Amino acid sequence: MTTAREMTVIALGAHILDTLVSPVECIPEGQDGQVVDRIKVTAAGPAGGTALVLAKLGATVRSAGAIGTDPLGDQLLTLLTRAGVDTSLLLRRSDTQTSASVVPVRPDGSHPTFHVIGTNGAYGPEDAPWEAIAAATHLHLGAPELMGGAAAAKILSFARDHGVTTSVDCLVPGEPGWLDWIADCLPHVDHLLPNDDQVLGWTGAGDLVAGCRMLLARGVGCVAVTAGAAGAVVVTADAERTVPAFPADVVDTTGCGDSFSAGFLRGLSLGQDPTEAAVLGCATAAQVVAGLGTDHGDFDLASVRAFAAGAPTLGER
Repeated sequence: MTTAREMTVIALGAHILDTLVSPVECIPEGQDGQVVDRIKVTAAGPAGGTALVLAKLGATVRSAGAIGTDPLGDQLLTLLTRAGVDTSLLLRRSDTQTSASVVPVRPDGSHPTFHVIGTNGAYGPEDAPWEAIAAATHLHLGAPELMGGAAAAKILSFARDHGVTTSVDCLVPGEPGWLDWIADCLPHVDHLLPNDDQVLGWTGAGDLVAGCRMLLARGVGCVAVTAGAAGAVVVTADAERTVPAFPADVVDTTGCGDSFSAGFLRGLSLGQDPTEAAVLGCATAAQVVAGLGTDHGDFDLASVRAFAAGAPTLGER
């Protein structure tokens, strides 16, 4: 069993600067304006957001990816560093802007997103920090679809060859073509962390467990699916379990998936099995969803574990 200080994570891939506006019920017409309660900027993305929350949970985290030399990149570096993330592996590029999103958050916490891919679309295996990956305990690859499955497979297989636990989360929606696009990397993924729409849309399955089984058949070791208010479903070769969500007053759902990923991976590092780790993931997401942005919440590993100790009854499928 690993201890709290032995988790060293490379969070590689999509790092995004989110600008969140809340609450927004509609976009004003023409040149009209609207007064809102809050506008906030935070580090986000399936690599950047997960890195931030993992650092709050006490992991040693190094971000790897590409950002611009623009003010957006400066701000993203500041926010990650302030959260305790080592940003020395982030490459700075002057030929395109830092990846960024503007997120108008509705009163119920849901949101559309206006997104620029930017520098995230120009990062590939030739940029990977091979020595740092080999020295880590975990590699979390956010948005492998930006480089393609074959390119992502080079990084993930290298990590696996060096005894590094691998995990993947995607940004793309649940459309069938995306599964074939990332398929080459799946045999090198220990833990795939999609949402329910992605699983059902990618596979065309009629239910989550069937969809997860199709992903396992592609070579994934474990699929832990987030399902919003329904919690999570964890499927391995020999088990299918549901993990209920924790009650929370939902303010903003933008950081839920990344915070679940962080809690799940932190649980694995503590020697928990995937179902127990999913409980910690849901408990972490409950902290973040109660406020605006991925960085919301004054919590640490001890407080989230105490919160998770009140987990609802787990269900078999």
